[in-house]
Amino acid sequence: MIIDTHVHIGKMLEFDMKKEEVLYSMERYGIDYSIVSDCRASEFDGDLNPIPPDEQYSQIECARGAVDFAKEYPDRIGAALWLKPFGECADKELYDFIEENRKYIKALKFHPFSSNFPFDDKKMDGYMELAEHFSLPVVSHTGGSDAASCKRVYNMAKRHPGINFVMVHMGLGTDNSEAIELISRLPNLYGDTAWVPVENTIKFINEVNDDRIIFGSDNPIDGKDTYVQNRTGQPSMYLPYFNELKSLISEESYQKLMYLNAKKLFNL
Repeated sequence: MIIDTHVHIGKMLEFDMKKEEVLYSMERYGIDYSIVSDCRASEFDGDLNPIPPDEQYSQIECARGAVDFAKEYPDRIGAALWLKPFGECADKELYDFIEENRKYIKALKFHPFSSNFPFDDKKMDGYMELAEHFSLPVVSHTGGSDAASCKRVYNMAKRHPGINFVMVHMGLGTDNSEAIELISRLPNLYGDTAWVPVENTIKFINEVNDDRIIFGSDNPIDGKDTYVQNRTGQPSMYLPYFNELKSLISEESYQKLMYLNAKKLFNL
């Protein structure tokens, strides 16, 4: 079994990730379950310029996009609600939406880079109260800016020990060593493998443990065949996860990485 905990739908800027691509890739490459968020919730572009208001969507619209997909395929798709802390907050509308759709919602998702908002800012505590109220894990992008630093996710996890946090990417574009060291300090902090080289995942298992690492990919960010090739047609960095990794770690560790830890963390 394979659970991909980091999957997207939605069109924003240069990204256009379709439901059909997600379903195709799951069927083609043997992914049993995906946790999906809607990238239309981005608030800033890659240069940290605000996305024009007429090109943005509310966090409820984006939450509904992910939940509607989960409702169509409840045995294969779960929703992670990508929220917008720069321009919005954890208001009654959001509480009511989660209350009505809780069985489809598996996590709250934040992207401090594309929200240009520090993850450990006090304003975020309202969202953390929401997560704790509904017993939802919190997944957060790390990498690319100070607002999205691994240390800020660590700070928030330390401040809220009753919530489980996922340090997505474990510091995108780094050697992942800082993230691994920080995760090792707290029992409620996890890492995912999106754009993490397989050798660094092995390092995580050896230096932390095999209980707090989950498989994620950003599928279908490079198209419907993201699992096997990137946009230029070069082999995907995820191929070793499906092949060589099985012989490099124990069978138990492999099963925990690819699905068992996710089942427990997201209550699947």
